[in-house]
Amino acid sequence: MLVHTVLFWLRKDLQDDQLNQFQAGLEKLKAIKSASAIYIGSPAKTGPRPEVIVDSYDFCLTVIFENIKSHDAYQVDPIHKEFIETFSSYWEQVRVYDAD
Repeated sequence: MLVHTVLFWLRKDLQDDQLNQFQAGLEKLKAIKSASAIYIGSPAKTGPRPEVIVDSYDFCLTVIFENIKSHDAYQVDPIHKEFIETFSSYWEQVRVYDAD
């Protein structure tokens, strides 16, 4: 199993409709067949622990894959490529954390 977690810090000048479009774009990623599961969220209000908790991002995408082959297929899937092409101008920063 591989867990692929992506944190997005979006531009502060985005309008509400653009934020909604971005979230809808994330939801479309759920149609990618090589992913076993996809979860989309935003920072939880778990309380202030700035020494250990990163909560400055806007959206978190977590994708579960059976293996690296599935991950690699996801990366080149047309839905994923379209998401990047459509929304890469929306973010200021992206961080990816992969764990197996």
